[in-house]
Amino acid sequence: MKRTLSLTLASETALVVVGTCLIAGTYGLVRLAYGLVLPGIQASLSMSSAVAGYVSSGASAAYCLGALGGLVAADRPRLLVAAALATAAVGSVGMAVSLGQALFVPSAVLASAGAGFASPGLVAVVGRNLAAARVDRAQATVNAGTGPGLVAAGLLALVLPDWRTGFAVAAAFTAAAGLGVLLLDRPGATPALPVRSDPFDRGWLALLRRPLTGAFLLGAASAAVWTYGRAHLVSSGASDSASVLAWVALGVGGTATVLTARRQTALPAPRAWLLTTAVTAGATAALVAPGSVWVSVLACGVFGWGFVAATSALIAWTAHLDPGRTAAGTSVAFIALVLGQAAGSSAAGALAERAGMSATFLLAVLATLLAASCATHVSGGPSRRR
Repeated sequence: MKRTLSLTLASETALVVVGTCLIAGTYGLVRLAYGLVLPGIQASLSMSSAVAGYVSSGASAAYCLGALGGLVAADRPRLLVAAALATAAVGSVGMAVSLGQALFVPSAVLASAGAGFASPGLVAVVGRNLAAARVDRAQATVNAGTGPGLVAAGLLALVLPDWRTGFAVAAAFTAAAGLGVLLLDRPGATPALPVRSDPFDRGWLALLRRPLTGAFLLGAASAAVWTYGRAHLVSSGASDSASVLAWVALGVGGTATVLTARRQTALPAPRAWLLTTAVTAGATAALVAPGSVWVSVLACGVFGWGFVAATSALIAWTAHLDPGRTAAGTSVAFIALVLGQAAGSSAAGALAERAGMSATFLLAVLATLLAASCATHVSGGPSRRR
């Protein structure tokens, strides 16, 4: 009996590890690494800030299509994981071998879809393979994979000869992680809660109006840091190595959410959202006019924790409102988040060319505070509709 329990826990732990690696690959090494290596991409491909913003917006749109696939196919998580593996790996290879914008742009857009497929797929896989008592913490741990992915991306930027090699490494790592998830998943496992696959129920979408609004606003606000954060630091006088260190700090902050996951999951989800988005706003404010490099590095670390913890709170918030639609709720919430990032990237690029980066970051602070306010005066418990 003890041996069976030990094997079960080992299998669950292994699944959480490879699931975390898949999020690290699709988010940290592929999707969000674009902002890290943007200065090098712009120099190599003669890409303007405005075009860079449009590429980011296109990648965000592709992410949303992937997440929409997760919404429609919430009861087919293996298909979603396979799609995440394929799009992220193929897109990364395309970026790695590109010599001009003609190949780089569609490859970057395709690669970003991988993260959109990965989140809902892993939410469903974790939900059906782990005991109910361990699901919430496991979901927060897997979602925190963005953090170590960002750290790895920063370290690769420091040790590899160019950004193209980094995307080649990202392709191999993401493919391996996706295969690991598929091997460890037990397709016949029964979810802790029954899954309902009617994602276009208007009443359900109305129930989610506050988290969806907050997600859109946070996405729009965070685009300034994710797309232009490193470029902003460089233009403010930071060296290339210092700006990469700040990016690594983003990842360290995101990784630290694993350490705070137990306390965060003990809070009501709306309160956790209010706390984490308020922290994100404060960190963004510290980057409006970068001064000391170490202050900027610290601010990036705090931003990384706040943003990743906020996305975990978002998953918990939608799950609290309707536990039977956790995967679908994750999809629609992350669609709202990344639609916000798409709008924010284009707006930030255009505003930066007219009013400067400092004004752009100040507007991002205000948008983040609006996102936090969506959790105020929240009432009601989980949906009882079946």
